[in-house]
Amino acid sequence: MLNSLHTTQIYVLDQDQALDFYVGKLGLEVNTDADLGFMRWLTVNVPGEPGRSIVLEKPGPPIMSDETAAQVRDLMTKGALGGHLFFATEDAAATHAQLKEKGVEVDDLMDQSYGIDFGLRDPFGNHVELVTGQTVLARPINFGRPAAGISEFGHLCLDAPDVRAAHEFWSTVFSGRVSDWIGDGACLMRIDPVHHKLAFFQNDAGAGFCHINFQVRTLDDVMRNWRFLQQNDVHILHGPGRHPTSTAIFVYFLGPDDLTYEYSFGVQLIEDDAAWRPRMFELQEPGSIDMWLGPTQRTVSQSQLAERPSVNADANPSESAVSV
Repeated sequence: MLNSLHTTQIYVLDQDQALDFYVGKLGLEVNTDADLGFMRWLTVNVPGEPGRSIVLEKPGPPIMSDETAAQVRDLMTKGALGGHLFFATEDAAATHAQLKEKGVEVDDLMDQSYGIDFGLRDPFGNHVELVTGQTVLARPINFGRPAAGISEFGHLCLDAPDVRAAHEFWSTVFSGRVSDWIGDGACLMRIDPVHHKLAFFQNDAGAGFCHINFQVRTLDDVMRNWRFLQQNDVHILHGPGRHPTSTAIFVYFLGPDDLTYEYSFGVQLIEDDAAWRPRMFELQEPGSIDMWLGPTQRTVSQSQLAERPSVNADANPSESAVSV
């Protein structure tokens, strides 16, 4: 699976001007400058770190149509579109002074809780921030609530108008493996030994975001989080309960913007791919979602923005099937 971030990308309107800024002024070095025929592949990196590069990409084919490229350039010119780059520097004050001497417009130095930093913008509106003395804590930051006990990202649950098509795509393009089915309305897929890292639920309204799951270290963490959410008037959707598919003990709740979140503990690990056979659970059967037979309800789902003809701040999010 993933083990490092190799390349990131920002848009620029003129690649030669971008080189002058990022190499001539910021002090990066050219990683690759190649004419591919259909585009110029231009990347830079921090000196001594060739394994992490930044693509200085000019909007245009084959990544996007000429019409879309024109819209991107227009937004960049208006200052409405820009990427973000964050760099560490040994001495923010000295770097700040050097850039000013080179004619770069820089913001004032700021003494932040995480270190001394300042920001600037490249000629195309992309934001660049430099920081020194960044603090690395030996423990998670505690902002006043008991530690949630989160140990790792658990899974994403997505809505799909065609669950079988979603399974076909993720199993062939990304080598996902199906762990279990819940009728024809849900597919639980794994990309590592965890029972599922992706779940797809049938939603005739279209594609959308159903919920995000975080694994916690102990059963006590699940129960402490449940109590904390209750005491702070957070809307509990369902749980505590236990999924018969993954065996995880769960609690679902609503967060900001009506996004659904889940804490869970005890998810099943599938260590032997060859021996595992996907099972079929019927959604209508009692206990198919919660084997403790607790009340369940539909989780609030966020529709995919690309499918909306316009943004309506008063629109209610769609609802999808109960999630796992």
